[in-house]
Amino acid sequence: MLGVDIGALLLALLIILAGSELFTNALEHMGQRFSLSEGLVGSVFAAVATALPETMVPVAAVFFSGENLLVRGHIGIGAILGAPLMLASIAMALLALFAGMHRGWHAQLKPEKSGFLRDLMFFMAAFVIALLSLFIPAHQPVTRILASAALVSLYALYVTNTVRASRVLVLNGHGTRTEQLLWLKRIGIPHGIWLEISQLVLGLALIIAGAKIFVYGVEQLSLFTGISALLLSLLIVPVATEMPEKINSILWVRRGKDTLAFGNITGAMVFQGTLLTAFGIQLTGWQPQTDILWSMVLTFAATLWVLLLFVGRRLTPVWLIFSGIAYVLLFILTA
Repeated sequence: MLGVDIGALLLALLIILAGSELFTNALEHMGQRFSLSEGLVGSVFAAVATALPETMVPVAAVFFSGENLLVRGHIGIGAILGAPLMLASIAMALLALFAGMHRGWHAQLKPEKSGFLRDLMFFMAAFVIALLSLFIPAHQPVTRILASAALVSLYALYVTNTVRASRVLVLNGHGTRTEQLLWLKRIGIPHGIWLEISQLVLGLALIIAGAKIFVYGVEQLSLFTGISALLLSLLIVPVATEMPEKINSILWVRRGKDTLAFGNITGAMVFQGTLLTAFGIQLTGWQPQTDILWSMVLTFAATLWVLLLFVGRRLTPVWLIFSGIAYVLLFILTA
């Protein structure tokens, strides 16, 4: 049984890797075709698309899981809060690891400045709202609805600003460019927009399928640990659901496309910190429990660390890799 579970994990990783290669390749071609900035492609289109696996986990947990409402709510909340923690810590650390191995540990990482700052600031603003909403009593549904509405409005404002900035960035030389042939064209299919769309959909389907297989493997392995549903969702489930963002960003950073690499991560953080959190606030388990508070504080701290590195012009692999400490601390503090 253990061998089967490990085999499922390895198979899932290969499927996600293949899907991410197809997805990033097609997205670059479409971004170039429509003259979109790397910031818009990475922070909105790539981020939202690759966020589908972690989006489905809390939705499925709440509406399509077992009869225990408390457990279902804990799984949903854990998945919602565990996702941005994983991105702000482990995903950033992996980005640093592969950038350091490929480009040098002291090489300056250079995502486009305005978009990177916009992503981080919107996410931190959303997380402040999310943190304060923990203290809204469950018997005040109107106040909770207003908090969720504020987060949804914040994401709408974020997308609007990103789209507006895209036009200026393209004129200033930050348009999406690709140096690689479309993968499906390499097998002899004529290149056109429908081929790009087909490869994009195929890559996304593989990513989602791989993530589902990975979640299954992780769940089976976790049966031996006895970890609570909330803690399991905070620490383990995001390892699988955030795999698309990690692999996409690693592929991009190895090619020197820092704006796409970071935008895929930070854009997903904004999506999760606003729309998914708005959903989480409506769950009765959205209360200031110890595990929840620690996860939110450490997520905010990891994000602030990345922001300070960027502002201080120290966004290098040797410093960025320390972002992973936040995940380790949560494991220690909640285990």
